Amino acid sequence: MRTRFIVGNWKMNKTATEAVAFVHRLQQELSDIEGIQVGITPPFTALQATRGALVSGPAFLLGAQNLHWEDKGAFTGEVSGPMLKDLGCEFVLVGHSERRQYFGDQDTWTNRKVLAALRHGLKPILCVGETLQERDTGHTGPVIERQLRAGLAGVDGPGLAAVTIAYEPVWAIGTGRAATPQQTVPVHREIRRIIGELGGPATAQGLRILYGGSVTPQNIADFLSFEEIDGALVGGACLDPLSFATLAKVAIGSKPTTTS
Repeated sequence: MRTRFIVGNWKMNKTATEAVAFVHRLQQELSDIEGIQVGITPPFTALQATRGALVSGPAFLLGAQNLHWEDKGAFTGEVSGPMLKDLGCEFVLVGHSERRQYFGDQDTWTNRKVLAALRHGLKPILCVGETLQERDTGHTGPVIERQLRAGLAGVDGPGLAAVTIAYEPVWAIGTGRAATPQQTVPVHREIRRIIGELGGPATAQGLRILYGGSVTPQNIADFLSFEEIDGALVGGACLDPLSFATLAKVAIGSKPTTTS
C-alpha cells in the first residue's frame, strides 16, 4: 500500500528564524504521527535552519523547491543537487507551474533537473498540470502526457520508482478554486496508465500521485477518499503550522473508499 505524502511548499515565505518556530510548533501538534509522511520545502535560505529543527525519523522529510541540472559552475543564483543533499534534503520539487510560468522552465529543463536529482540521490516530485484554457479546450490529457513523457525521458525503472508525481492544475493554484475529485481522479488514473507504459505495472502501482491546487483542511478529505490520490502538495494552507498539522491529521484518519 502506498504511504500518504503531505508536502508543504512554502514558496518565497519564511525567514530561517520563522522556519524554526514553525517546525517546533508543527512537531508539537504531530508528536505521535504515524502512517504518513510529511514533507517541508522551505526557501533555500531556511533549509539549514529547518534541518536543525526537524526531529530525525521517517515521518518528516526535508525538501527543496528547485535545483539546477549541473553539479556546479557559473550559474549565479542557482543551487545544485550536491548542495541540497549536503543540507539533508531528501526530495526536490521539479517543474512546478510557477517555475514554468515565471522563470521559463521548459520540459527539457525539467527533464534535466529530474535526472540531476536522481543522480544525487534526491527523490523528485515532478509537477504537471494544465492551464484553464487548456482544460476548457479539451487538452488536459495531451498536456499531461507531454509533460510526463518529456519530464521522465531517460529515467529507468529504479529511477521511476523514486519519483512522485504532483498533478497541479494551474487554474487551481493560489486561486481558492480547487479542482473537484471528479475532475482530478480521471487525470490521476491517466497518469498511472502512462507510468505503466514507461515503467511497467508494478512501478505504476507503487508510484505516489499527489494533488496540488488550493488544498485546505476543509477539502482534503474529499480528495483522499479516492484511492487514486495519495496525498497533497499544499501551498497557502501549509504556511500556518496549525493548518498544516490539521491537513496531516486528516490524512492520517481518512480512508479511501472509492476503488473504481
